[in-house]
Amino acid sequence: LQGIFVLGLPYAILHSGYSGLFLIVLAAALCCYTGKILITCLYEENEDGQLIRVRDTYEDIANACCRKLSPNLGGIVVNVTQVMELIMTCILYLVVSGNLLLHSFPYVPMTEKTWSVIAFITLLPCVFIKTLKIVSKLSQLCSLVHFIILFVVMTYCLTQIHQWSWAKFKLSIEFEDFLISIGVIIFSYTSQIFLPTLEGNMKKPGEFRCMLNWTHFFACVLKTTFALTAFLTWGEETKEVITDNLPSFLQTLVNLCLLTKALLSYPLPFFAATEIVYACISRGNYSNYSSPLFALGLRGSFLLLTLLMSMFIPHFALLMGLTGSITGAAMTFLLPSLFHLKLKWKKLSFSEKCTDISVFILGFLCSLAGIVCSIRGLLKVFG
Repeated sequence: LQGIFVLGLPYAILHSGYSGLFLIVLAAALCCYTGKILITCLYEENEDGQLIRVRDTYEDIANACCRKLSPNLGGIVVNVTQVMELIMTCILYLVVSGNLLLHSFPYVPMTEKTWSVIAFITLLPCVFIKTLKIVSKLSQLCSLVHFIILFVVMTYCLTQIHQWSWAKFKLSIEFEDFLISIGVIIFSYTSQIFLPTLEGNMKKPGEFRCMLNWTHFFACVLKTTFALTAFLTWGEETKEVITDNLPSFLQTLVNLCLLTKALLSYPLPFFAATEIVYACISRGNYSNYSSPLFALGLRGSFLLLTLLMSMFIPHFALLMGLTGSITGAAMTFLLPSLFHLKLKWKKLSFSEKCTDISVFILGFLCSLAGIVCSIRGLLKVFG
C-alpha cells in the first residue's frame, strides 16, 4: 500500500485539486471494503453455522462463481488480469528507473531509454529466481529504503512551509485530467491480488479485518500527508515523479535511493507473474513445459517484454493511470463486488446488496472513463 507509486500522487493532486484529497480517502475506504468482502468469499457456513475456509485463492473464488458457465472460465479471467497488472507493475519499475538515472546523471549524454536498458541489465539475474525466499529478502530492504525516501522528501517540504499557499489548489478541474488522476490513485492502493494468500498465512486469521482497517487508515494518512505537503511546496510545477522537483543536492541522493528501491521491488511482481503463467501451462501435464529450460525461457521472455514495453511507453503517470484503470479497477472494485453478490446473494441484506452494486457501477464507470482518457493522453504525448 506504500509502494513507489505514491510518487505520482502529488501529480494526481495537481490535476484533481481538492477532489483528489477526497479521492485518496474514498479509495482507501472502498479498497478496504472490497478486501473484506473478497476474503468473505473464501468461506462458507457448515451445517453448524460455523465459517469454514473452502477456497484458497482469487482464482478459486472466480471458478466458484463461473462454475455453471465453465469450470475454469473465472480462473482464466482472473489469472489474465493478475498477470497484466503484475507485468505492468514491472514495466513501471523500469520506466521510473530510467527516469531516475536520467535525472541523477544529467551531464551524461544518454537518453532515458538507454538508462532503462542499463537498469534492465542489472535485473537479468531475475531469470534464475526459483523461490520466494530470495524475493522476500529483497522486499525487506525496500521497506527501509521507502521510509528513508519519504522522510527526506517531506522534511524538505516542511522547510519550505513559508511558501505554502492553499491558493495553489484548483477549484475548477479538467474532467479528462481528473479521470487520469483517479486511475493513479486507485493503482496506489491495489493489494487485492495478495489478500487471500496473506489471510491464509496469518497466525490469527480472525484479526484480518482489524488489520485491514488499520493498514488502510495509516496508508491513507501517509498518502494524503505526502501528496499534500509535496503539492503545496511546488504547486503548478509539480512533476510526474515528485523527486524531479527536489534541488540538485537532494535529488541525486533520493533518486539513487528510489532506483535501489525500484530494482529491489521488481523481482516480486515478476516472480508472481511468471509463476502464475508457468502453473497454468504446467497443468496440461506436458513434459516439454515442465523442464527447467522451459521455465528459464519463460522468465527470460517476460523480462524482455517488460523492457520493450518500457521503451515504447516511457511516461510514468500516464502508464500508471492506464494500468490502474484497466487491471486495478477490475481486481479492486469490479470482481470482488461481483463475486460477493454471486456467492452470498441470499445472505446479504438489502443495504449490503446496494453497496456492492454501487461499488461495481462506480468501478466500471471509473475504469471505462480512465481507459479512454489515459489512452488519449498517451496519443497526445506521441503526437
